[in-house]
Amino acid sequence: MNYPPFVITRLLKAPRQLVWDVYSQEKHLPHWLGPKGCTMPHCALDFRPGGTLHYSMAMPGGGMVLWGMWQIREVQAPEKLVLVQHFSDPQRGVTRNPWDDQWPLYTLATTTLTEQDGGTLFRLEWQAFEASEQEQATFFAGHASMNQGWSGNLEVLEDYLALLQTP
Repeated sequence: MNYPPFVITRLLKAPRQLVWDVYSQEKHLPHWLGPKGCTMPHCALDFRPGGTLHYSMAMPGGGMVLWGMWQIREVQAPEKLVLVQHFSDPQRGVTRNPWDDQWPLYTLATTTLTEQDGGTLFRLEWQAFEASEQEQATFFAGHASMNQGWSGNLEVLEDYLALLQTP
């Protein structure tokens, strides 16, 4: 079966170049990437096609630490980023989702930034990649949860962009 991708959009009140910068520069990522309340103790970015982002996220309240990795496939500054994402470990290995072993091992994310109404339209399209039928179904079943998580993440991004633009 062909499942539709997860898609989320948000009109950000910031110039496209600034949004691109906070998405593509290591110094900015720990300030906004991840669910609300998370911190990013480890962030190592090689931002180019063939490069990677290897990161850890510490859950609120001193809980679990998750590791993840982006494998950057396409960069069209300042408008498009395509990457394969997966859970990881401190040694950069590929691991399964710690909560759901039916989650796809890999996902494909395409982010586009379009100038609109004096701001930037952020659009993320995310889908299971090289996944079994069961993994695709699991990813599709998680769309509501992903919407909640990404909505909170985009609120953090909006706050960070506003902070950067404060005189």
